[in-house]
Amino acid sequence: MQSADRDNFFHSDIAQAQQARKEAKSSNKHGDPVTFKSKILAAVLDPAAPSHGLFIAESAGYVRRVSLGSSEPKMTYRGPKAPVTCLALNSTTVFAGSWDKDIWTWDIETAAPGRKLSGHSDFVKALVCAKLAGKDVLISGGADKKILVWDIESGKRIHTIQDATTTMLAVQHIAVDPFLSTDQEIVFASASSDPHIRRWKITRSSAEQLPETFVDRPDAERLTIEEHETSVYRLVYDATDEEANLWTASADGTAKCLARSRGFVADDSFDHGDYVRAVIVTEEWAITAGRNEDVKVWDRSSGKLYCTLEGHFEEVTDLVLLRDDTSLRIASVGIDRTIRTWPLARKDLDETVEKMRAAAAAKPQEQDKAGDGMLTAEEEAELAELMDD
Repeated sequence: MQSADRDNFFHSDIAQAQQARKEAKSSNKHGDPVTFKSKILAAVLDPAAPSHGLFIAESAGYVRRVSLGSSEPKMTYRGPKAPVTCLALNSTTVFAGSWDKDIWTWDIETAAPGRKLSGHSDFVKALVCAKLAGKDVLISGGADKKILVWDIESGKRIHTIQDATTTMLAVQHIAVDPFLSTDQEIVFASASSDPHIRRWKITRSSAEQLPETFVDRPDAERLTIEEHETSVYRLVYDATDEEANLWTASADGTAKCLARSRGFVADDSFDHGDYVRAVIVTEEWAITAGRNEDVKVWDRSSGKLYCTLEGHFEEVTDLVLLRDDTSLRIASVGIDRTIRTWPLARKDLDETVEKMRAAAAAKPQEQDKAGDGMLTAEEEAELAELMDD
């Protein structure tokens, strides 16, 4: 007889303590959580509702159009039978990359399925829409180490791109450079499961990798931008900066600002403390999130951590900036199946953090659990160290 009940399987003390911690944390209401039916792997802003609307990608294979404050989706886009890992939008179409290696499309307003784009031989991990010579194009990256450029109207592949000089691993993210791109050519950066960031330039008829240089060492060879120790998960060009510097998030536990004026060498580094899955920047803040479940807000002027927003009880997978006429907010999504929203005004942030502290202080102190097999945080860390040894 088979069982899916986790209580019927062996778990280490560390695993049991971690599960108990997450279950206890799951009841918190920080960030006004809205809960969905499966893990949320990615999110993008709904341009029709920039203050409260998102499109989310779920591990159950759905894409949903949602309004914050309601767990009932405005629209559900169906088709994939495997997790949806990434999303992109143009004016009429939703694009979704999946573990099934395909890119699915739907009409935004009707959810009617459109053409399916097949070309990757492994998971599709990254998507971005752009305009090239007056035509809508889609750029996709996959675990097959390839970047594909698609003509959206015809569904035909324009380019297949790979790094011929270095070993490029699974593509994790793609970002179009707003500073260098023109009507006739697109410049974009790609991040992958290695420490290297590569930049590319495409036209309708050509595709090339851009050479990198050190501004202070023009004779030194630099095939790629390498400012992290391991995988880079996210790339964001700073829309608040005239130079549109490049921000990165990495599995080495840091987010960095790479200065364009210095040949994309790191100017600032923010030590999030664990895998960083997402980074968002405003004029005042840099916001990071990732595997350690926290959303961290950093003061850009000082480079110091301003506050930590605790609410998620599983890994945070994405951040989306929300804006209206008077204020900015951030939406965070995660493996815990929730969307949480956080203010970015200093006064509101202070009030949010104070409420968290008050809620933590109001909880009864943990009783002695020596007899029930549970570990304290110190004991858990000590056991983990012994296991590593």
